[in-house]
Amino acid sequence: MPQYPNRQFIDFEKPIKELYEQIDDAKKLAEKNPKIDYSSTIQQLEASIIEKRKEITSQLTPWQKVQLSRHPDRPYTLKYIEKMCTNFVELHGDRNVKDDKALVGGFAQLDGDTVMILGHQKGANTKMRQLRNFGMANPEGYRKALRLMRLAEKFNKPVIALVDTPGAFPGLEAEERGQGEAIARNIYEMIRLKVPVIVVIIGEGASGGALGIGVGDKVLMMENTWYTVISPESCSSILWRSWEKKELAAEQLKLTAKDMKGFGLVDEIVHEPIGGAHWDYQEAADILKSYIVNALNEVKGKTPSERVNNRIDKYCKMGFWEETTKH
Repeated sequence: MPQYPNRQFIDFEKPIKELYEQIDDAKKLAEKNPKIDYSSTIQQLEASIIEKRKEITSQLTPWQKVQLSRHPDRPYTLKYIEKMCTNFVELHGDRNVKDDKALVGGFAQLDGDTVMILGHQKGANTKMRQLRNFGMANPEGYRKALRLMRLAEKFNKPVIALVDTPGAFPGLEAEERGQGEAIARNIYEMIRLKVPVIVVIIGEGASGGALGIGVGDKVLMMENTWYTVISPESCSSILWRSWEKKELAAEQLKLTAKDMKGFGLVDEIVHEPIGGAHWDYQEAADILKSYIVNALNEVKGKTPSERVNNRIDKYCKMGFWEETTKH
């Protein structure tokens, strides 16, 4: 788990930072006055940190959940793979253009079984964010993902997709190489995959960038994440010509895990460590792993044709509408 002072704090985590600073002050006093025992004070402050983490995350607004999903210390796909899996072998390239660093994947062992695990990858620092294109995949990233999913199908191995992207890359070159077609092709092909497919939103789940690897037998969503057609900032800029209304947009978009579960767009909400996944990588990975394993066990027993038909039925039933006889 990242430890203070190296960890970063977002606005509403400032009370936690202040408690860490008090712990630092107590440790410095202990060094200056070795005869005085400050251990009980430090223990009380550490307990206060746990309570403050509980308090903060128990009353988060939709916009604060968006902020938490983007927390700079939040674990990304490769971190979850490291903590959940063994013998991971990363596979590269779409065999057409190049290897997209914003989308990673390969074979790994999960709980003793071989799986194909893939997902969006962001960077932990400025250099890595640029290398990973901030988790925004180009068409070759989605075509690489499709190549890996077909490879998994060939060897009859389950697919696990971890979604964490602010959207597919919107650049001119991406559109020239068929961004929309690549995402649409993946949606079409994921519906038809004969092997089990488990999808998890582990951070940001924005628009077609998320849908490009977002079709599965079971779709799970971590509790401090968001999933919708557009980011709150972009929604605010379209509706109000300003980013100032981003908090209102986040509320109106109904983008939280609870909202998505209520709409039937995700099947289960994955709980996180107290305060969020960024506080304890191993605990976050262990919790996520248990949900994935349970989901896999649930769909493994079905025949390939049952899985495909269930997926079609599931996605056809999504949405709300009214029919009228008036013309």
